Amino acid sequence: MQRNSCYRGLTEFCSGGGNVRNLFRGKIDYMLVLVRKEWGRCLVHHASVHEKGTFSVQDLLSSIRQSGDSEKMGAVALFIGVARGETLEGEKVQKLTLQAYEEKANEVLNTICSDLSRKPGIVDVQIHHLLGEFTVGEDLVYVSVAGSHRTDVFPVLREAVERYKKEAPIFKKEQIITKKGSAAEYWVSEKEHSP
Repeated sequence: MQRNSCYRGLTEFCSGGGNVRNLFRGKIDYMLVLVRKEWGRCLVHHASVHEKGTFSVQDLLSSIRQSGDSEKMGAVALFIGVARGETLEGEKVQKLTLQAYEEKANEVLNTICSDLSRKPGIVDVQIHHLLGEFTVGEDLVYVSVAGSHRTDVFPVLREAVERYKKEAPIFKKEQIITKKGSAAEYWVSEKEHSP
């Protein structure tokens, strides 16, 4: 099943009152989808980790535009996290490696999206984090919030970013050139907690 047809098919199925578990029989390969009935409509929230190269900002924008509530959208805010070329200490970053406890990360990301989509004026919340090896400047994460007005989406976007950073089990290893010129690598949490 193609990515876009998966979303369209799910949306059409939900509008008919179907049960998503019966439709997919628990096998959703493209993204985890949280579906709930509310006010007589089916809301679909996307959140997942993806291997680098399997999901793009264009995929995200297509998904937002195909939302069943697109007529209620007056604003879409988008955060794109990219690989920074310098550490907080001023060391040069050569490469980043991102890994995750995928099952738990998907669960946490979906929970964040579900929680935030219940806020007044919010139509759609999505978080897609990429995994793999990245060079400086490459996209790492996409977070989007669609809502009725710009004043609704900006605070929720910030909350979504802050929550995924704190809650999702996604791990970053930096390969750097130290200020002394030698190569080093470390998991970011290791360095943050070292004396």
